[in-house]
Amino acid sequence: MVPPTDPTDWELLESHTEYETGWYDGGYDLLRQPDGTEKRYFWADLPPAVVVVARVDGTAVVESSASEGGEGREDRTRGELEVETPAVDHLLFVEQYRPTVRETHLELPAGIVEDGESYTQAAARELEEETGFSPSSTALLQEYAVATGVLRHERAVVYAEGLELGERELDSNEFLSVRSIPVSDALERARESPANDSTISALLLANEEGLLS
Repeated sequence: MVPPTDPTDWELLESHTEYETGWYDGGYDLLRQPDGTEKRYFWADLPPAVVVVARVDGTAVVESSASEGGEGREDRTRGELEVETPAVDHLLFVEQYRPTVRETHLELPAGIVEDGESYTQAAARELEEETGFSPSSTALLQEYAVATGVLRHERAVVYAEGLELGERELDSNEFLSVRSIPVSDALERARESPANDSTISALLLANEEGLLS
């Protein structure tokens, strides 16, 4: 078996940023590899993000949906909150069109961690902004690097519970419908096509921790 490459065997010759989007930067590093050859490694540098597994009492979801009555909300919410089997606990999802892949995806609430925020603080803020529910309890389940072959990007999964009705506040590029799915059905629903990595990985972690039972 070939031993792992020692990081000191790699020499950074140049680091170049080719573009800045305001959301992430893109560029490349020119490295001398362990065999003496040189190669460019391209990257995109993104800020850290958080994905939220938010558990809510089904009855509370029904009551909050009824109290809103669909009046006075922005058109960008695109429809009523959908509730399935209100007698059991649910997980909150958002459904949105992703222009990058030209598909509508069912996803867990998620977003960028702002300067000075912890992952749990960012999770609570993003959850309330996207769904209108504020958690009384949050727990960091996992922090990990994403797509290390091309991205410089850290992501965390946070579990949230004790949800209470808060103030929804969507960003200008967020056109979201909130969905409420029974906990027991969440992983199966997330695996339906089109599926996405952040939602599936977050639910698998939560399931491994025994939080989806």
